[in-house]
Amino acid sequence: MGLFDVTGKVAVVTGGTSGIGLMIARGLVEAGATVYVSSRKPEGCVAAEEELGRFGTVVGIPADLSKEAECLRLADELGRREEKVHVLVNNAGATWGAPLEEFPAQAWDKVLDLNLKTPFLLTRAFLPLLEKAGTADDPARVINIGSIDGIRVPELPNYSYSASKAGVHQLTRVLARDLGPRHITVNAVAPGPFESRMMRATLEAAGDAIAAASPLGRIGRPDDMAGIAVFLASRAGAFVTGAVIPVDGGIATTT
Repeated sequence: MGLFDVTGKVAVVTGGTSGIGLMIARGLVEAGATVYVSSRKPEGCVAAEEELGRFGTVVGIPADLSKEAECLRLADELGRREEKVHVLVNNAGATWGAPLEEFPAQAWDKVLDLNLKTPFLLTRAFLPLLEKAGTADDPARVINIGSIDGIRVPELPNYSYSASKAGVHQLTRVLARDLGPRHITVNAVAPGPFESRMMRATLEAAGDAIAAASPLGRIGRPDDMAGIAVFLASRAGAFVTGAVIPVDGGIATTT
């Protein structure tokens, strides 16, 4: 098996039917994995199966992962279909922007629950399947999707989003310590600006300025996100755990 080959591995990508999740799902299936994607919308699952199925095996499972029962159901569904899960990508998320004086409590709860609590609940629910997959030489992988807004102070008033992503980064480090002895690595990817539904309005309003602020002079492309996911899921990333990796063209670390 090549250094970046994930043939024979089973991967689960939450929120895998659009945006960054779809980029990751495509990268993993092209690298040889069997990929399960989840979305609240059944039609999104069907569309992802059709779009990615030409590259390999992709199965969509609708699930509202803001609810603990649905997290457990998704893990149970995978357990009925597969003996083990090698890669869990916790990508499903939400954002909310509003001025401080107007920021609603319900927005705080919604974003923190989905962005921070759900990755914890899913990782816990998938532990038995991840432990079956992991070995000392080739651990199972948990990849949490954070954000550069959890590293730096964001320019937009997305208070709950940036706080949730900073929490994801710390949760990643804590879980990495706890799960390493169980042959599971836990890392976080902190994307910068990528073309996605969540970023669409921002990029339409200020995309050129955002690209110009990056040392590399552009926003992220699908291959940039696919590449980091394949690295972390493959033999190339087997000795990396507890890391928070910005994929942002240098915005968070040099500007």
